[in-house]
Amino acid sequence: MTTVLLLRHGRTAANAGGLLAGWTEGIGLDDTGRAQAEALGKRLAEVPLAGVVTSPLQRCVETTDSVVAGRDTPVVVDEGVGECHYGAWTGRPLKDLAKEDLWRTVQHRPSAATFPASDDFRHESIAQMQLRAVETMRRHDERFAAEVGPHAVWALVSHGDVIKSILADCLGEHLDQFQRITVGPASLSAVRLGPGRPFVLRINDTGSDPSDLVPAPQEEASSDAAVGGGATAQG
Repeated sequence: MTTVLLLRHGRTAANAGGLLAGWTEGIGLDDTGRAQAEALGKRLAEVPLAGVVTSPLQRCVETTDSVVAGRDTPVVVDEGVGECHYGAWTGRPLKDLAKEDLWRTVQHRPSAATFPASDDFRHESIAQMQLRAVETMRRHDERFAAEVGPHAVWALVSHGDVIKSILADCLGEHLDQFQRITVGPASLSAVRLGPGRPFVLRINDTGSDPSDLVPAPQEEASSDAAVGGGATAQG
């Protein structure tokens, strides 16, 4: 069973200023975000990454650069794990968006939420975002499993809503529950994937040692849960 580290990009000025950046170009990490990304890279320094798949947006690419600094780690850029296409909401203050009727749908019934069309930005529904993100993760995971083996550990660098939707899918939660999950800047979440159920190993972790997420070479790859809890991070 492969292990996927779901890494959110570090903080940006848009995050700090309460703006919905979306696919706006030129949104990079601010000073705090760069420090967060560097700290994340140091935390992962001893984790043998088979590769990294990143959103094409600048803030994720910059975070990826910190994660792979000093490594010979292959990086693939894939729009399938890019930010949600927020359409006409892109670039607007969250405090203004919170006054719109759609905001309540996004908060309480996100499976029914489709962002408004725009002449400048693509738009999609939250359900479409989740579908393409999960499909992209699974596609790359199959590639790593085939090329590296079932004990491969790889990283996916993406955005808050995207990672939350992936975690909801791995938890078997309806998309309407995904707003219950928190994924902060430069946080690490982790899932272990295989032919059966996924195992959720971490959510929104910003401080622990991630070395225990690396499976031992002799560890049996099984999609069975440990009855009674077991003694590993998986159980």
